[in-house]
Amino acid sequence: MPRHSTDQNTSRRPMRQDRLIRERIHDPYKLRQKLPEPTRCPRCGAVFEKGRWAWSRVPVTGAHEELCQACHRIEDDYPAGEVHVRGAYVSDHKDEIVGLMRNIEQAENAEHPLNRIMRIDETDEGLVVKTTDIHLPHAIGHALNDAWDGELAVHYDEEGYFARVEWRRDA
Repeated sequence: MPRHSTDQNTSRRPMRQDRLIRERIHDPYKLRQKLPEPTRCPRCGAVFEKGRWAWSRVPVTGAHEELCQACHRIEDDYPAGEVHVRGAYVSDHKDEIVGLMRNIEQAENAEHPLNRIMRIDETDEGLVVKTTDIHLPHAIGHALNDAWDGELAVHYDEEGYFARVEWRRDA
């Protein structure tokens, strides 16, 4: 028996045979189609090959050029993650904290070129770190907590593709 009526006297609409599938995670910087390989980012030099962005050890010639997602986010000033570092401890140990965050960024970025710190802003309450991805804030927050204890809170907005990490130490 058909799932909808073909009788013109009925006021019922035919039932949809397909399902409207909604995207769970909305990342406006996610690639919508596969890039030609190789593709080189003209800003940072990362190369898209074998389905992912990586640092190339040899110069790539004749490659298609397109901004990688990290450079695009930096250009648009549209972070995917934030780390809020607060408390009295921060002002006395700012250089050490920033050094640790930069070391974490360097380690992550060596393997994942799209994981970068966009900038570190100083506020009245401490530091705000903006990142190009959602994984780096998590790594930074846990590294801060492992090094100096404190209070750590991690929040993910899965639908908005955004991570917010808060670390606080007062003494």
